[in-house]
Parts: sequence; C-alpha cells; structure tokens
Amino acid sequence: MSKQTEIRLGGSGGQGLILGGIILAEAAILENKNAVQAQSYGPEARGGASKAEVIISEGIIDYPKVQKADIFLALTQKACDKYLPDLKMNGLLILDDKIELNPTTYENFKVVKVPIIKTAVDDLKRGMVANIIAMAVIQQLSQVISKESLEAAVLKRVPRGTEDLNKKALVAGYELVK
Repeated sequence: MSKQTEIRLGGSGGQGLILGGIILAEAAILENKNAVQAQSYGPEARGGASKAEVIISEGIIDYPKVQKADIFLALTQKACDKYLPDLKMNGLLILDDKIELNPTTYENFKVVKVPIIKTAVDDLKRGMVANIIAMAVIQQLSQVISKESLEAAVLKRVPRGTEDLNKKALVAGYELVK
C-alpha cells in the first residue's frame, strides 16, 4: 500500500483555492508522484463555500475524490463548518486565524491557525495571494511536496508579471509556520 495524502481546500469562491489545488497537484507531478485534482464550482462560485480537492500518491489512486481528508485548509468560517466533518480523526486542520472552533474540536485534530488572509492583505497588500500563502503553509506543515516543486508549479500557473509577488507570498507562507 502506497502513501496517499488527501487534501481538501475550503473557502469562498474567488479566493483562488481551485488554482491552489491545481498548483499542489502539478507540484506533485513534478516529483513523479500521481495526483488528481477536483473542485466544486456550482452556485458557490462567488461568495459561498467552495472547495478544491487534491489527492497525492506514490502509487495508483483508486478513487479521484477525497473521502476522508488527511489535511483540510479553511479560509472561511462557512467552509470550515461545511467540510470539517470530512477530516480524518487526528488529521491536520489549517485555519485562517479568524475562524472560530468549538474547543472540543482541538481534541480531535492537529489544529494550526495562521493569519493567511491578514498576511496577504496587510503585509503583501494583495489579498489575491492568500491562496499562494496557504499552499506554502501546507507545504511547510505536511512536506507532501518540496518547496522547489511548489515554487516551480506556482511560477508556471500565475499570471505573467506577478512572479515576484507570488514568490514573496510563498516566503510569507513559509514564515508563518516556522
């Protein structure tokens, strides 16, 4: 049985988490791992709870949807409330620091709260890079992909002219979990 990591990214439409999922999958593929990526568009495309899913494996991926996530990243309260039940017991729960949890939730998961959105808006002056900061946080906490592969995938996917900003976003994400 090969090591497989199931990741769910939850937030609101427009936060770039679908692109984040694509970047994680591409980074894994750059490391000769198998990866699948899926997302929900639907009526939540702008403003409602949206999700992207990535499965990264060293072997064959039998089913392309996340059933029980090993890692769940939430950027909004709505997404956290909606998708948290699908996180494995003792799974890694990464939250934007504005999200509130029932104190008993901390007993069931490894919870890491970081100011992802605040860092994007206040430090980098561009809320649109919150997704890149979030991918760097996932990389640092899980090591499911390397920094090098993540940066290569980011630079391949971001709009031309935003490469330096996105590199700064990666560094900011790494710094949040040092």
